[in-house]
Amino acid sequence: MKQGNLVSRAVIEFCEDGPPVMNYISLAGPHAGIASVPMCGDHLAPSGYLKLPDDMSAYLSKSKFLPQLNNEHPEARNPTFKQRFRSLKNLVLIMFEEDEVIVPKETAWFGFYPDGEFSPVLPVQQTRLYQEDWIGLKQMNEEGRVQFVKVPGGHLGISDSDLKQYVIPHLLPAAAH
Repeated sequence: MKQGNLVSRAVIEFCEDGPPVMNYISLAGPHAGIASVPMCGDHLAPSGYLKLPDDMSAYLSKSKFLPQLNNEHPEARNPTFKQRFRSLKNLVLIMFEEDEVIVPKETAWFGFYPDGEFSPVLPVQQTRLYQEDWIGLKQMNEEGRVQFVKVPGGHLGISDSDLKQYVIPHLLPAAAH
């Protein structure tokens, strides 16, 4: 599911003739990358979103997917990607309080470590992605179109009540208008 969050964003940002998306709901998406690979045996494929804060030059030069998705290359920022992401009516970012699969768990809200450090985790509002508004997240948040939701539980362990409260309302036909 982690990659599904990023692939869904890629459809929104990269696809010129992609389907219109009104509401995007992300469950524990590694939007700012992951800085650690958990021990998951053969069931792990952090393709394109491993981001080690102490080796940002390698990340930016070798990773082909996440830096493009987050418009992180100053010389190649694509205003179209920002415009497409900003076109969402609602963005719901759900973080799980006890998530140990995505590190840091705050990446679900675009939070991440400062360049060169593994501590502290910066809230999204203190990241350059947000402050310089590389993908339109700051503008969307200021317009009240972003929900930062924290739910109890481990990775993807959403309860029925939280599902009904935070997800289902955005899937109903009235939410598209």
